Amino acid sequence: MKDELAKLQKLYTDTLLDDVLPFWMNHSIDKECGGYFTCLDRDGSVYDTDKFIWLQCRETWMFSVLYNRFEKRSEWLETARHGADFLRKHGKDENGDWYFALDRAGDPLVQPYNVLSDCFAAMAFSQYALASGNEEAKTIAKQAFDNVLRRKDNPKGKYTKAYPGTRPMKAFALPMMISSLFSEMEWMLPADYTKSTLTGIIEEVMNDFVDRDMGLIFEYVTPDAKHIDCFDGRLINPGHGIEGMWFIMDIAHKRNDTALVNRCTDVALSILNYAWDEKYGGIFYFMDTKGRPTQQLEWDQKLWWVHLETLIAMAMGYHLTGRKECWDWYKKVHDYAWQRFPDAEYGEWFGYLNRQGEPHLSLKGGKWKGCFHLPRALMIGSRLFKEMNEKV
Repeated sequence: MKDELAKLQKLYTDTLLDDVLPFWMNHSIDKECGGYFTCLDRDGSVYDTDKFIWLQCRETWMFSVLYNRFEKRSEWLETARHGADFLRKHGKDENGDWYFALDRAGDPLVQPYNVLSDCFAAMAFSQYALASGNEEAKTIAKQAFDNVLRRKDNPKGKYTKAYPGTRPMKAFALPMMISSLFSEMEWMLPADYTKSTLTGIIEEVMNDFVDRDMGLIFEYVTPDAKHIDCFDGRLINPGHGIEGMWFIMDIAHKRNDTALVNRCTDVALSILNYAWDEKYGGIFYFMDTKGRPTQQLEWDQKLWWVHLETLIAMAMGYHLTGRKECWDWYKKVHDYAWQRFPDAEYGEWFGYLNRQGEPHLSLKGGKWKGCFHLPRALMIGSRLFKEMNEKV
């Protein structure tokens, strides 16, 4: 086991340092206008220059957190500064809400309709402030964090398309994201406030969105946690649910809450058993709880981030509980993902496979894929395998 864990730690560390980070540092930095290019084709060439705020924030966060938690390399801090400076100049409207998309020069293209932009801005500037000691960055992080809390009960505000009152629903994505946000920002928030607010968010996730009979996380429920028989009401996003469970598992571990660690592990395993494609392997992107057609036509694609978040969850579950089922699933998902997603010729990972496990798109980055899920999983995996090896 020690040899296996050592090989995994080396695989994750080497892939992070020698493959993935060089790909983004060589191809994504816009040296003329600031910020990052995220629309990168297979070889790293830029095929679109629009800049999506949440991906700009994610890359700023990634290089900041690498500096804070992995190694204090000056080039990583400089890369984070490059993104933070662009975001500080162009990312917000006059009310302090964060846009969704800008053009290359930083002029707004898409209004601040999505509060997740504010979530990732808070994460990015919090970690950049910690890395750099920049007080303005700390202020920006706090303002973005306040935006999230202000908008959490009506996240899209005037930009929502839903007609008020007919079919009210709340989404799993926001409390899931806020739980992660508190973990990122706890160094700059009052401890009592963080603990009490996080406790409420965790209770909402585990009580309102986790279906106790099925052991699955529903993406949408009514405000009083009921299910609705419609497209959204039946929707399961396996990657989202599994990612949310390792967020809370990590928080529970820090609190020495063994019962919550095990409950999160149970839910992650239930989702994985439900969502694994028995015919072709891999994890489905979207599913309907009643087996009906989904409105997402890409439901059967196999996505990079879904498998990466599952690798984190299963490795963490095994590390914290010792449950063999977690390790068996880790190895099964590892074999599937590492055989299909990495691009041996140009580096980085393909993001989108068809159901059969073949590359569906050549891109390495776009509107939804950036410098985030893969390097984060490699960074966390490297740490987990090191800690696990020390315990053996």
